[in-house]
Amino acid sequence: MKAAVIVFPGSNCDRDVAVALEASMGSKPAMVWHRDTDLPDTDLIVVPGGFSYGDYLRCGAMAAHSPIMREVVARARGGTRVLGICNGFQILTECGLLPGVLMRNRNLKFICRDVNLRVENDRTDFCRYYRTGDVVRFPIAHAEGNWYVQPHHFREMEDNGQIAFRYCQPGGTVDDAANPNGALGNVAGIYNSKLNVLGLMPHPERLAETLLGGTDGALMFDSLVEALS
Repeated sequence: MKAAVIVFPGSNCDRDVAVALEASMGSKPAMVWHRDTDLPDTDLIVVPGGFSYGDYLRCGAMAAHSPIMREVVARARGGTRVLGICNGFQILTECGLLPGVLMRNRNLKFICRDVNLRVENDRTDFCRYYRTGDVVRFPIAHAEGNWYVQPHHFREMEDNGQIAFRYCQPGGTVDDAANPNGALGNVAGIYNSKLNVLGLMPHPERLAETLLGGTDGALMFDSLVEALS
């Protein structure tokens, strides 16, 4: 499998996800600067977390207009797998690859802690090593993770299997107490309609090896390697 990680000014998780990818792939991903206009031949594009352009204007809004994003959008629409994590998720909504918006957390505070997530759809290249209903633990670190879409669109997404992860209790119960940011339907991650683009607020790369305190996140990268190699 070949992978590419997009690097923006203000990114702070690009190296983390590169390390996680290399551990699963056995080779280093390409690191692609935001001002580049071409992508190498690749099976997976990762838009990483961080604070692209300092989160000025609106999270992800400026990065969505970086030169490289035109090629990311074109590749995604052509079927290439794209993974957006945290700020990367925000960027993917801003450039139209994923539906909805990501607003300020309902408590208007930055939240940094581990959360429990319930896997909602394992029938994708991103989640084939999980099972629907599994509970995994990933960290979050964001101030704008409150995902929202119009209710009628949300129902369509549920019917289409586009909900990837929901915030939940350790036993898998989805309730408001487990929702850290107010996201509609406790949504932590979503797919596009073709299921080749995934955006999620939690960070799988931050729990991808034992030294980090857990390996739940590594299964996502292993899933992609299995599917795309």
